[in-house]
Amino acid sequence: MSAGVTGEKIWLDGDLVDWDEARVHILTHTLHYGLGVFEGIRSYRTADGRSAVFRLQEHVRRLFESAHINLMEIPFSREVVCDAVLETLRANHLDEGYIRPLVFVGDGAMGLNPADNPIRLGVIAYAWGKYLGEEGMERGIRAKISSYQRHHVNAKMTKGKTCGDYVNSILAKREALLDGYDEAIMLDTQGLVAEASGENLFVVRDGGILTPPLANVLDGITRATVMELAVGQGIPVVERSITRDELYVADEIFLTGTAAEVTPIREVDRRSIGSGTRGPATKALQEAFFDVVHGRDAKRSDWLSYL
Repeated sequence: MSAGVTGEKIWLDGDLVDWDEARVHILTHTLHYGLGVFEGIRSYRTADGRSAVFRLQEHVRRLFESAHINLMEIPFSREVVCDAVLETLRANHLDEGYIRPLVFVGDGAMGLNPADNPIRLGVIAYAWGKYLGEEGMERGIRAKISSYQRHHVNAKMTKGKTCGDYVNSILAKREALLDGYDEAIMLDTQGLVAEASGENLFVVRDGGILTPPLANVLDGITRATVMELAVGQGIPVVERSITRDELYVADEIFLTGTAAEVTPIREVDRRSIGSGTRGPATKALQEAFFDVVHGRDAKRSDWLSYL
């Protein structure tokens, strides 16, 4: 999130409250120890003038799965959380926006055992543009291989979006920015390509697409969307291990994620990728993705939840 994020209302523990009144105690357990889970969701203005949330049910399902992985029981049903997302968007008068559901452990006991501290839920919605910039969407961004490794599956379970896990991503992202790059690419503990600091990664090579397997990367909802769109365009997609030097000789590389959407990479470790700009496969998948989220693809209208 960038500085200056603001809005009118936040949904907190079942009620809409004024933005500046959505407060928590300084002893909130998640604030101290990082045990919490979250989602990133987007809504878009569609071609018919309405607004719709993209793949809302899938995001809420993953929120509940993340909580289950971390032994947190959300005190609301999935249906209530889906409704809360739509209600929060309406309350903030957003036709397009970014939505952040956050499940966290409230105050009470301290120490590593959260004991009977309440499990709380907030839903925040606000306006947010292109995560990696408008220019990056068209021209492509510069990335570097991070000195930080992606979490090992037995060091920290990698299928949940757990708050504390993202310290690893923050360190990788800040290192990349301080070194003059836009984004970090993280390797796993075996030295194979995993993902970027907050996005899944795809390589285009010889007419096909490669992406790391799910063993140690997040099961991204945008990742799954783009894979389906690629197959629909007749582009084969293979999930397999990718080495660092395969990135250097790729025809194209792009990232996917709710925040990043579909963002090309034009350079890795000072090596130009392909033509050094957004490639044709990436451009075609960007266009297909935005057709879906803006309601121009009737075949996939079930991915949209209209306000």
